[in-house]
Amino acid sequence: MKVALVHYWLVGMRGGERVLEALAELYPDADIYCLVADFDKLSPLLRSRRIYTSFLQKMGGAKFYQKLLPLMPAALESFDLTSYDLIISSEAGPAKGIIPRPDAMHICYCHSPMRYIWDLSHQYYNSAGPLTRLFLRLTGPWLRSWDVTTAARVDHFIANSTYVAKRLWRFYRREATVVHPPVDLARFAPHPEPEDFYLCAGQITPYKRIDLAVDVFTKLNKPLIVIGSGATEKLKKSAGPTIRFLGSLSDTEMADYLARCRALVFPGVEDFGIVPLEAMASGRPVVAFGRGGACETVLHGQTGLLFDEQSPESLTQAVLEMEYTHMDYSPERLRAHAAQFDKSRFIVNLKATLDTLLSDAPVKPRPLMKATSGFNARSSHSAL
Repeated sequence: MKVALVHYWLVGMRGGERVLEALAELYPDADIYCLVADFDKLSPLLRSRRIYTSFLQKMGGAKFYQKLLPLMPAALESFDLTSYDLIISSEAGPAKGIIPRPDAMHICYCHSPMRYIWDLSHQYYNSAGPLTRLFLRLTGPWLRSWDVTTAARVDHFIANSTYVAKRLWRFYRREATVVHPPVDLARFAPHPEPEDFYLCAGQITPYKRIDLAVDVFTKLNKPLIVIGSGATEKLKKSAGPTIRFLGSLSDTEMADYLARCRALVFPGVEDFGIVPLEAMASGRPVVAFGRGGACETVLHGQTGLLFDEQSPESLTQAVLEMEYTHMDYSPERLRAHAAQFDKSRFIVNLKATLDTLLSDAPVKPRPLMKATSGFNARSSHSAL
């Protein structure tokens, strides 16, 4: 069986790319297709595989891919995948929009339907500049229509959380099997004693609500370290002297800060959210907003605290409870909880799910249905 793995864009190593790594381990001979790639930012495992990029790569897509959203449907549909029997798409940006062979199996592992054209479209619109707002108004309806249409090209969906599975039903009317993504337990280790700072980590975008954490810790006059790239100038202006912005860090540096922090602050609504599990793998509790994927990873009162509203009052109450109640968040218990999501367990669960789906025949035609529980190539369309 010839296998292709399709990812949206390879410009760093975050949760989606860790899932792609696991898929590449499951299918060592699979070819990888993506819209654009920054090969210098990929793991050695991914760099060792055959990677095919779209025509967007020649347009400077690795640097400006976010500006090229209207061209992404055409770029995906330009991939010739007729020689592949199994196609597994890894979806958060557009990826499932490829055109499979009529008798091929197409399975989509969905990290999230595209947030910026669905449930977070108004949030992105309100935080954008005038030109981007015009672009979103003109292209939004067309992109949503294309996105729903391409869902019919998928035989089975796998969702990374129950929260995402519900959104798949909301937007596409498709059901999905849930297989939680992996945390690489071996990359993290507890520190003997936590230090006197809290940590907020992730790409700085509006929906992650890092501004809420900055506001609360400024008013509490407590130390907060913010790790991640993005629009920080406005945040820096509103931040007090106890807030430090470190930008992007290496995996090793990130693991060090996770091990030394008092707790991780996670104020956004995430589809799953791998960073809370990385904090627990480092022996540290989490203060998280009680919506989205955090409800599937953070056990209130056992591995952290969930606050009810995205408001300064609600987050402040949770932080003060973390400070003064002296609950027993033993590093061993936290790490044991994170081990339930370890990469080795993920690969076993994913393989079992894929084996079940692949044994389901015939492949076509397939109506809406319930799912059951090398070397680098840097040119467009062809390997060097």
